Order: sequence, then structure tokens, then C-alpha cells
Amino acid sequence: MVGISLKMPEALAAEVAAVAHRKGVSKSALIREAIEMFLSGDETSRPRSALELVADLVGSCEGPADLSTNKKYMEGFGQ
Repeated sequence: MVGISLKMPEALAAEVAAVAHRKGVSKSALIREAIEMFLSGDETSRPRSALELVADLVGSCEGPADLSTNKKYMEGFGQ
């Protein structure tokens, strides 16, 4: 293998270290895996957001347009 030097922000380095520890792999192995996934363009191997998972359903239901901003819809919620 060829060695490479990489500089990254401390917060990202800490996140890489935490994920590598949680997965039980080295930081180098984790970064190699992430680069391989990125370069392969394999979208199925990365976690997707909730919005990405239901994107085809957005706008398919009828309902009030101001549901997320109108406080009257929350009256009595959780009581």
C-alpha cells in the first residue's frame, strides 16, 4: 500500500476515531472504506436521511399548508 498524509479539522478527526472504535477497525481502514464508497458512487451503501427515504411521497397527501407553523394544530397535544 502507498502511504498518504491527510489533514482534517479536529472535530472530524474525533468523529472518525469514534466511528472506527465503534466498528472495531482502524481509522485508516474506515477512511479507505469511505473513499472507496465515495468513488464507486454506490448510493445504497451510505445511510440516507428520512427525507431521502420518503422523497417520492412528498406532496402526495392533502392537508393544511401551514401544518408545521400554525400553533393551533398543537393545542392539547401531549395532554
